[in-house]
Amino acid sequence: MRMSKGVEWALHTLLNLDMIGGGPVGSAQLAEAHGLSASYLNKQLQQLARAGLVVSVPGPRGGFRLERPLEAITLLDVVEAIEGDARLFHCTEIRCCGRIGELSPPPTGACAVNSAMRRAEEAWHQALAAQNLAEIRAELDGTPIVRQIVRSALR
Repeated sequence: MRMSKGVEWALHTLLNLDMIGGGPVGSAQLAEAHGLSASYLNKQLQQLARAGLVVSVPGPRGGFRLERPLEAITLLDVVEAIEGDARLFHCTEIRCCGRIGELSPPPTGACAVNSAMRRAEEAWHQALAAQNLAEIRAELDGTPIVRQIVRSALR
């Protein structure tokens, strides 16, 4: 399974909103800055709003702004906002299917493949939860031109 591009766009958009300094920015303006369809980005922004990561500000000078500081937004928050929190691996008990299933006694314990995949997925979730967007922002701040480019593109 592969993550949608929406996760990447959502991460960049949250970082861009922080870099421009807190005021609301329209979805069309955010989309234009990256050459993206406004309707596509707006879907990602609506999902981020439902997850409490951004807030929609109505009115002629409205748009979207961060709901909470980057320190309080993890990679897992963004992935779950865009992709949902469904498990990636779904055990269908194929160990009980076909000729192998016919010849095997009924299983009595948990499927070893399912257990291993659950452990791996939990480790992945923990790694995503351990990184916040402020850490990524700090990496970006090591390249001073980035903030200047973002601000120029969103004016």
